[in-house]
Amino acid sequence: MSDRSYSLLSIRPEIPSAKIIEGMSDNERFQNQTLRPILRLQNFMFLAVFKNYIAKHKNSFYELSLEKRFEFIENAIQKDIKFRNSLKGIVIGHFTVEEYDIYIKNSSALNKRMMNMVINRLKDQIQLFEAVVLL
Repeated sequence: MSDRSYSLLSIRPEIPSAKIIEGMSDNERFQNQTLRPILRLQNFMFLAVFKNYIAKHKNSFYELSLEKRFEFIENAIQKDIKFRNSLKGIVIGHFTVEEYDIYIKNSSALNKRMMNMVINRLKDQIQLFEAVVLL
């Protein structure tokens, strides 16, 4: 194992609930073994990137109802290809070379899983996206 691979793996948080069991699909295994720990590690980065995305869109997010905010998150990630690719890069940059080899064999399905996980992560933390009022 290269120094880079060792370093990347050593900083990832352990997620006891992300179990690896016999009979699990390769994509599900990759999700639990690789994607979940990386997404948890990069959580603060996702929050910062999304706050910047809100600001670049004239803070219109803050004027929306809760349901519309959820839709805003989904649309941002599903329809804004540049933003989506940026989020994928935040994750893929933390793959080991071995994980990248697995990823490229089924990148379409894994990208879908990855982006759905990011969407859910942002929605679950929606309370952190409140407008700051300066007095």
